[in-house]
Amino acid sequence: MSLVDLPLVTLTNPDAAFPSLFVLHLNHGTENRFTRQFVSEIMQALDKVDQLLDQLDSEQASRGGALVTTSTGKFFSNGLAIETAMKEGDAFYIPYLRMLARLLTFRIPTVAAINGHAFAGGCMFAMAHDYRVMRADRGWIAMNEVDIGIPLIPGMAAIVKAKITNANYLRDCLLTGHRFKSSDALAGGFIDRAVPEDKLMDTALEYARALAPKASGLTAKLHLIKAEMYRETVILLLAGGTTPGGFLSRL
Repeated sequence: MSLVDLPLVTLTNPDAAFPSLFVLHLNHGTENRFTRQFVSEIMQALDKVDQLLDQLDSEQASRGGALVTTSTGKFFSNGLAIETAMKEGDAFYIPYLRMLARLLTFRIPTVAAINGHAFAGGCMFAMAHDYRVMRADRGWIAMNEVDIGIPLIPGMAAIVKAKITNANYLRDCLLTGHRFKSSDALAGGFIDRAVPEDKLMDTALEYARALAPKASGLTAKLHLIKAEMYRETVILLLAGGTTPGGFLSRL
């Protein structure tokens, strides 16, 4: 059932018998590059999820809920619309960082069903989800800022460091821009499962259904647990700081 139908995103409920299960589908062209409008529409979809959760009765709320994010085609997301981001500066970056913080601390479990390449800002968007399932036969996940000559701002670096805890994989990810195929991404902790394309959504929804009860009651408990789990990352995402290495003047 369609719940939100915007030019760049759609929000659906794939199971009428489970009204707190949601699928967010990214539809921004062939690459899902982040623009201010794209970010705004994702936030509108998340607003709608919160609104619908608040409307459920106690019996429905007791089942918890979950959100799956996916797309179709070659890309999950090819990152930021970088020329626009460079031109607009804080007006572009701050809403994007706030979106990451909101997703990172969302009150129901979140699962990214990574259908294709997830580069740079698209990688960070995937990392903002609690769990990640990736197509096994095609697609890379990478932070390629080093190759395009753009330093990471504090919140962006923080979300990658929070999710990639293997020091060697983190080094190769950030310092070399290495493109990780699904098997390497699995070994490095970027993703939780790698599955054939035709099993991607089924697997992501299996995760969502299994995790949904952890949000039983649909209170703020999971939101607050995530906020404390990722406290330093959330602070940096919400601080509005967009100057890389601002502390280096103290050296």
